[in-house]
Amino acid sequence: MMRAALLQMTTGIDPEANAEVICAAVSEAAEQGAAMLFTPEMSGLLDRNRDRARASIRTEDEDVVLSAVRQAAVKARLWVHLGSLAIQREDGRWANRGFVIDANGEIAARYDKIHMFDVDLATGETWRESNAYAPGEQVVTAETPLGRLGLAICYDLRFPALFEALGRAKCDVIAIPAAFTVPTGQAHWHLLQRARAVEASAYVLSAAQVGAHEDGRQTYGHSLAIDPWGDVLLDMGGSQAGLGFAEIAPDRIAAVRSQLPSLANRRKIAT
Repeated sequence: MMRAALLQMTTGIDPEANAEVICAAVSEAAEQGAAMLFTPEMSGLLDRNRDRARASIRTEDEDVVLSAVRQAAVKARLWVHLGSLAIQREDGRWANRGFVIDANGEIAARYDKIHMFDVDLATGETWRESNAYAPGEQVVTAETPLGRLGLAICYDLRFPALFEALGRAKCDVIAIPAAFTVPTGQAHWHLLQRARAVEASAYVLSAAQVGAHEDGRQTYGHSLAIDPWGDVLLDMGGSQAGLGFAEIAPDRIAAVRSQLPSLANRRKIAT
């Protein structure tokens, strides 16, 4: 059995303050026996005012949150999945980029969110992520203390082809950090998360943003840990930030795949 820690956050517009929250969680997760900590999408900065956000978005080498978390990982001897940060790319556009950081503070993997959240909701909320962020193009996995970890971010949850690819990669765990809106979360969050765990016969760990944020948005919360059978092991609710824990059992993955070998039974479908 391996212990995973999930950090549910109410990220604000000050990266240094957000870094303090994450680094404190790194220390606490290690003290509580976790092998790895997972944080939400946009852990370092959540600001829908892009003119204001621009002053805080830096390259990887300059990002204060990434630097602080890498140092905290070394100090705690803990792996960290930094769900995502807003990162300045060389071409001037931004990336919604997740990082897997090992216990030596090295970046073991990077993943740029592939699917941009461009929607008009019935509530009147309008989002155009692609106006500022460039989409990623690569499916990414990494070997971690919890096994092979597949990476996704938030809106990616709705696109089965990505999870088909992660299933083919035989991921043991899939991370889906998020900053889900309340109406979409109420409708689809639990449903889709459980489906992704079942179809990949893998654990799904989804650290989420929660509550009322400084930029005026409201996020759904309910950070989840789900086992390969679709059972919910941890649901952190929709009201408070904090740290939660779930046990990851490699034998459980093998047992589910033995009972329902859907990964082995998959066939190509002609179109």
